Order: sequence, then C-alpha cells, then structure tokens
Amino acid sequence: MISPELSQRIIQFNPWLVKPKDGNVLFKKYIPVHYIHREIEGSLHNVGKAVLVIGPRQSGKSTIIWHTIKELFPNVLFLNMEDPLLRLSLNSPIDFTDLVEKEYAFIKAVFIDEIQHMEEAGLFIKGVVDTKPHFSLFFTGSSSFDLRSKTRESLAGRAHRAILYPFSLTEIIKSKGTLNKVAAKHFVEETVTEQIIHGSYPAVHLARGNERKRGLLNDLVEALILRDASDLFKIKRIDAFRKLLALLAMQIGNIANVSELASLCNANVGTVVSHIEILEESHIVKALRPFAGGKRREITSAAKVFFIDNGIRNMLINNFSENLGLRTDGGQLFENWAFTEIQKAMPLLGSLYFWRSKANAEVDFVIDFAGKLSGLEVKFTHSDRPKLTKSAHSFIEAYAPERFAFLNLSLDEKIIVGSTEVSFITPATMRKWLNHVFQG
Repeated sequence: MISPELSQRIIQFNPWLVKPKDGNVLFKKYIPVHYIHREIEGSLHNVGKAVLVIGPRQSGKSTIIWHTIKELFPNVLFLNMEDPLLRLSLNSPIDFTDLVEKEYAFIKAVFIDEIQHMEEAGLFIKGVVDTKPHFSLFFTGSSSFDLRSKTRESLAGRAHRAILYPFSLTEIIKSKGTLNKVAAKHFVEETVTEQIIHGSYPAVHLARGNERKRGLLNDLVEALILRDASDLFKIKRIDAFRKLLALLAMQIGNIANVSELASLCNANVGTVVSHIEILEESHIVKALRPFAGGKRREITSAAKVFFIDNGIRNMLINNFSENLGLRTDGGQLFENWAFTEIQKAMPLLGSLYFWRSKANAEVDFVIDFAGKLSGLEVKFTHSDRPKLTKSAHSFIEAYAPERFAFLNLSLDEKIIVGSTEVSFITPATMRKWLNHVFQG
C-alpha cells in the first residue's frame, strides 16, 4: 500500500496523472523549442533492455530521454532521485515494480533521473530489470562513479549504456540546415572558435551574449565543486580540489606530474589521484594514458589530462579571449577541442591514448578500435602542402597504422605512406575521418 506522502510526491513530479492539462504544460518545458538532434538518439529506441544515459552535468541527458519517450506521454512515470523521499521509499526493486504495476498499471515507460543519488544505483537497475516489468525503463546519471563503485553486479545484457557529452560540431552543423559553400565554411569556422572558447554545453551554446554564457559556465563549475564534490563525493578538502582543477586547467595536454600537483595543492599523492579519478568519473576531465605497443623506447607511465569541455577549462582560468592567434595557449585549446570531438565520436569499446618515445617523438592521439590503430597529430597552423613530421614517420614505421591524420586549419588532402593512408584534415572534415576510423 502506497503511503499518502509518497503518493503526493509522485503526483508532484507527474501532474499529468491527475491533471492532464497541467501535465501537458509541464511536459513542453522538458523539451526546448530549439531542440538539437543528438547523435546517440537512434541507439535509444527499441533496445529491448533498460536505457542508461550517463554524462556530464547538464549535457542534455534528461532532454534526450524526454524526446525519446514523448510518443508515450502521458503514460509516463517520472521520478528524480535527488528527492530524499523518493530515494528512500523506492529503494527495493521488487517493491518498486510491484508499486508501478498495481498503482499505475497504464504506465508504458518509467524515467528515473539522477539515479546516481541512490545508495546502490547499479543493484537497483539490475533488480528492476530482473523483475521483467511490463514498462520500458530509462535512467540518467550525471556520473558513472556511483553506478560502478557501489555495485559488483554487472549490467551487461540488462542495460543499454550510452554517454552523452556536450554538443559536437556535427550536431551543431546539422541543426543549422542547408547552407551554401561559403556560408557553411564561415559557420564552421565561427562554431569551432565558439566551441574552443565557450565550449558546447547545451545551455551555454544556446545562450545569447557572452556574459550569459560565462555566467552559465560559472554556475556549472560551482555546481561541480559545491554539489558534486562536497555533497556527492564527500570531499573534505574543497580548497585542494579547487586548486587541483585550476592547475589541471593551466596545463591541459601536458603530462601530469602527480607528485608536483600534490605539493602545489598541499595534499598527499593519494588524495590528488583520488580527486582526478572523481573528475574523470564526473566527465569533467580525462587522463589520457600513453600507448604502449611493446617497444622498449616508449614512455609508458605518466598520463596527460584533458578537459571534456573547453568552456569549463577557460572558466577555471578566467580567460575568454577570442583572439586565438594571440593566446599563448591557443595550440593547447585547439588540441583539447580535437580531444573533445574524438570523445564525442568514439564508440564505448574504443580506446584513446597518446604516444611518446624516449627520443621525444610524439603523436597527440592514438585510437585503438576493433583491433586497428589510427594516429592523429594536431597542428594549430595553416598548411599548404602534405608533409609528415619525424614523429609521424616514427609511429608509422613502428606500427603501420591503418590511418594517420594531421588536423590543421586549411589543408584537406590524402597521401599514402607504405600501407598507411595519411590524411590532412580540417575541423570541418575531422568527423568524416573519425567515421572512417570507427566504421571502416
């Protein structure tokens, strides 16, 4: 028997259960007027299992679920596990399914938002799926940290897992519609610069005016530090956490010296390592490990740290100068942008590394997917002819990757080196090259 308090709380989240007109007004707020199609949308339909969408805070996870299940409205039950009453009252998978099927038998889809707030999120998802409910299941989580660390049970075969990052360049371009060649070129250049400076979080991208964009980025940073760090992850040394974020922001794309970072943060190495792991699980940064292909001359230990979104990085150092040519970190920003686009295109089973030899030969990104290697060097320059660097020659000679590319600002051309297809690509053609890498 459902308690009056729980029943009332559920109605508060689902007014359409008793007042369809009120519900329709609320539902329209869940999907923005200027909705931008997300690339993972097709993978969320008819998967035959629970759908779990994770990713950074405010990357559009809830919006994409609402868009996916809109045809089932109003036969939808929505629950947000940030709410303490829902979280504590609905923690038994069997009782949860029983409640929905008895009290809300007409429901065709259950959407549980912010699932990471549940004490045993992974076990809950597994348990509900195992009850074989008559309704479809959709979950979102701002972090995969709790989903992985608080359960030893595997969701394999039970949940279709997808990661949603901020907008990719491709998503933004497609939302613009058909443009002539000149207008399209200008739009791409303008968009890439905007992504490099303010990033691609949906609310930030859609906001008008730089001050509004920067205000939203500041809110995101504070939400990460004050809500996720202190409340969700129970971090006690918030000062050290803030300092670490700022230090990582200042050295994007460089090898992270954990001992040095610990000293500067006035913290021990274990704390810094733990904080970087939390930042990774929250999809704020990613530590890129070196590629080790068994060559004794390779560096195989220290990692580089990149940010998932350039806007967050620039907010942390409070530098939004749009003249990239005059910025001392222009090349780093371009490399970090390239990293974010790779992440947004890469399938879950793909792996990304950097490569550096002890002789200082270096390839910015090495992609390992389906047993095949591809390399990518990022050059924040205009190129007029296809020319390989010594590092590229060294990597191609050592590994004979299927594909290798130079991301630059102007040259778009292909050559063959041995058995490797070498492409010179621009931001506009980068996704096409990545699609070849991931789709063959």
